[in-house]
Amino acid sequence: MRPAKPVAPRPVVRPAAVEDEVAGVPCPSCGTPNQPERRFCRRCAAPLHTTAKPDPLPWWRTVWPFRRRVRARSGRGVRFLVILAVVAALCAGGVLLLPAGRALYEDTRDKLGKPTPVSPVKIRASAEVPGHPATNTIDGLNNRYWGAPGPSAWITYTFRKPFRLVDLAITNGASVNAETYAHQARALQIDLEVTTSDSGKHHTSITLGDKPGCQQVSTGISDVTSIRLTLRSPTGLGPDRHLALAEVEFFQRGSAGGARMARSGDECVPAHRAG
Repeated sequence: MRPAKPVAPRPVVRPAAVEDEVAGVPCPSCGTPNQPERRFCRRCAAPLHTTAKPDPLPWWRTVWPFRRRVRARSGRGVRFLVILAVVAALCAGGVLLLPAGRALYEDTRDKLGKPTPVSPVKIRASAEVPGHPATNTIDGLNNRYWGAPGPSAWITYTFRKPFRLVDLAITNGASVNAETYAHQARALQIDLEVTTSDSGKHHTSITLGDKPGCQQVSTGISDVTSIRLTLRSPTGLGPDRHLALAEVEFFQRGSAGGARMARSGDECVPAHRAG
């Protein structure tokens, strides 16, 4: 039997000590210096170049529909209060604009509709000159008139059911004939008081031109039940002369289409409306 062959022992590899490099950015995790080109720490493998966090969004950018990224502690209470304030403002605006919107809607319907005449069922006047009763103002004849002894005289018209008063046509003086018109005094201003079905009052001052013929006044008042006209600013008043009002006509909203004021006889001239 042969003797064993001796085997040389294997060399032991000892790690070489590497001196710490002082150049470079220290690791944000363990503080070990690293070379500038390294991306991870040579000791703990932590990332050396971390990206900076973006600035937090302003509170209004976190409110829908501007929301892009919701951050922590982004002021949800403030957002809720802002949204609540916006909703309250919209509701308040709707309430405030509702009457104006309704008035515009009714006015549009008045312009699209053809006015139709409506007659009162009762007439009452504060005073009448003999031979010239208040009923002459609705008899359809423009050569007969209501005679009032002086200013502040009034006449009231009552209607059977409420209606939308869109136009008022007034023939001032004693007649549409120029010579007859000048024989009596005229009121150049009339106070219009309209009573509605809910006991509401609408007051308007109407200024009339001192000339014969029909003069039209646009009103646009709903649910009218009675109308009072008070004579003001007389002209031509003197001894043996009194105020004369020939004709008063009322028009309600009719069907759509047709002329704005279809009338026979003298054409209505729009009167100036004040107040």
